[in-house]
Amino acid sequence: MKAFAAKSDRTIKLTVVLYPTFQIFLVPILIIGFAAVLAFPNVTPADSILPHVLLQMDLPVILIGLVCAGTLAASMSSGDAIVHAAASVAVRDGLSKSPSLANWMKAEGNERTLIRILVVVISLIAYYFAVFSETDIVSLLLGAYGGIAQMFPLVFAMFYWPRANGKGALAGLIGGIVVTLFFLYNPEFKPLPMHEGIYGLIANLALLIGISLATEPEERERIERYSEL
Repeated sequence: MKAFAAKSDRTIKLTVVLYPTFQIFLVPILIIGFAAVLAFPNVTPADSILPHVLLQMDLPVILIGLVCAGTLAASMSSGDAIVHAAASVAVRDGLSKSPSLANWMKAEGNERTLIRILVVVISLIAYYFAVFSETDIVSLLLGAYGGIAQMFPLVFAMFYWPRANGKGALAGLIGGIVVTLFFLYNPEFKPLPMHEGIYGLIANLALLIGISLATEPEERERIERYSEL
């Protein structure tokens, strides 16, 4: 989300380099987490394995509290940015396009109020999945990344395929998400045992290319703004 709000092309390029580097540091953390799940198989839910392992160790209570507080702070630093970005995108790129809301949102403060309301709604949905849902965090992430992956063909085409247009991008995005959700909830229909996001990407690319070639291209001035990056 933060990459799409970059103030310059240098920031985007720096993000592309640093973010994958940061992911490398997650590998040993994942290994420790999976090893802990195998060492303590009866811990439920499995997402609570970190505090369980800390409580099994002979560590001062203050240190355990600091570790848990640090984990919570790290999750909040990403969580609040994602929630606010999701609410802003939903309002500016979604609800603001509605004729019934467009005029109302022009008044000072109305757009900000609507974003705040959506922040609360999205937070409540996240709270439900975190506390009450029986779906574990790994399954949630795997399902979510299938949808997030549908952004890749659009971003790639935006910079490297000038013939792509908005209609093709929208059709590819919607089609990819629909296919991903279909195989997510109906895995028995998968031709091959692959992640549902891959099937979504195949449909996404087919629609992006097909619809873009079948419709009028974007204006040259608009394309040049992206090609200059």
